[in-house]
Amino acid sequence: MRFNRFLLQLFADNAFDGGAYCDFSSSAAKALAGKDILLAVYNADGSKLIAIGGQKGLTINRSADSIEITSKDTAGGWKSKIAGMKEWSIDNDGLYVPGDEAHSILSESFENSEPVCIKVIDGKRKRGMFGGLAVITDYPLEALYDDDCMSMDTWDGEAELAAASGERLLIVECTSEGKARKAGIATVTIQE
Repeated sequence: MRFNRFLLQLFADNAFDGGAYCDFSSSAAKALAGKDILLAVYNADGSKLIAIGGQKGLTINRSADSIEITSKDTAGGWKSKIAGMKEWSIDNDGLYVPGDEAHSILSESFENSEPVCIKVIDGKRKRGMFGGLAVITDYPLEALYDDDCMSMDTWDGEAELAAASGERLLIVECTSEGKARKAGIATVTIQE
């Protein structure tokens, strides 16, 4: 067995055969997989950075306004424009994870129309990529058709639930096979 390895080594001219087979400097080797990019939110005092649970997809949208600078002497009758103010937004989709601390922060921010501080992280290289103050303009809570409900607590629709006033509960209607069909959010109101 050692003899075979020795023979193979004779055929390697230099490290990775000069990149003929394994070019680690190529863009493909440096590309980031979507699974390695995480969206996180800081808690209220900024002492803790929390990844948002249940992430499936993340899109960072970047755009700039265009400012028209066309005048009568513009060549060829074409409009001329320059870049104006820039903006960014993030679309994150995934599963709603009841009890997830990050979801609680985002939900509270949305309900109170307050900004949050977010950060996009390269989880593979363990470094930040992008971040800043954000306002939550859309916060849908969705149980996708056929999502697995088996890990959720079962409720018969009538039994008392242990919850505090103002707490929000995700209620998912599931089939007997544990597949989601409908979902909604209920805010707990305690009657005295």
